[in-house]
Amino acid sequence: MEEPTLRPLAGVEVVSLAVNLPGPLAAARLAELGAQVIKVEPPTGDPLAAAAPQWYEHLVANQQVVTLDVKQDADRAKLDELLATADLLITSMRPSALARLVLAQPQQRFPELSLIEIIGHADEPEVPGHDLNYQAVHGTLTPPHMPKVPIADMLGAERAVSTALAALVRRATTGAGQPYRVALEEAAARAGDAVRYRLMGDGAVLGGAFPGYGIYECADGHVALGAVEPHFFLGALATFGADGTHEAFRKAFADQTIAELETIAAREDLPLNGIRRNNGE
Repeated sequence: MEEPTLRPLAGVEVVSLAVNLPGPLAAARLAELGAQVIKVEPPTGDPLAAAAPQWYEHLVANQQVVTLDVKQDADRAKLDELLATADLLITSMRPSALARLVLAQPQQRFPELSLIEIIGHADEPEVPGHDLNYQAVHGTLTPPHMPKVPIADMLGAERAVSTALAALVRRATTGAGQPYRVALEEAAARAGDAVRYRLMGDGAVLGGAFPGYGIYECADGHVALGAVEPHFFLGALATFGADGTHEAFRKAFADQTIAELETIAAREDLPLNGIRRNNGE
């Protein structure tokens, strides 16, 4: 767990024009690390506030939120005042829209400012898309079910954070800001590597083929067994009297409750826990 006093980015100023999810996630993480973040929203607000108000409030808790219509001269001047002292600018609009705002190369006006431009596709940055589209082409969906986690958005946000940190390191060497791009589809592609290289997915070793890594039904729900390493797997076999097959584990877990199995796992130092939903069930 991180120490609450750990603020390595104290003194770093970030301006974010990004709405929806990846940009706000990245900005929130930079704020957690101590950066001063000013979130600039359009008059219509951030769609995330309407879609997931509690998550939105959590993300902006450590940020200053200001409303500006940057297409209007007066508000654009206010944005420029913010950028004049900023170290990082985060955006998530199409490159053509960024160009219309004359922000595609912000270091030309603000020499120490680095741009972290979050886009959808690296090769075709004007093509529209969202997390669902990026996952669709990289093997992390299981039709017809909708994904429960926005993998591309969340990994893309972390890539934006690491790129922002790299930008600060680079500027410390050169003294000049630079524009950087983070493509969400590339983040989805790296998530898809787990399927592409047959680590996960239907029939893969961590996709259900290995009995020590799976989901099993018990008396009052389901448990997740993550006994991948040999000593954990052997421990699971010894503890539950199983012979190493899926069916043996199913029989061993069937008549016990989640609480009982978690108690056994804690005692025997096994990676097993009950599966709970986000509503606490």
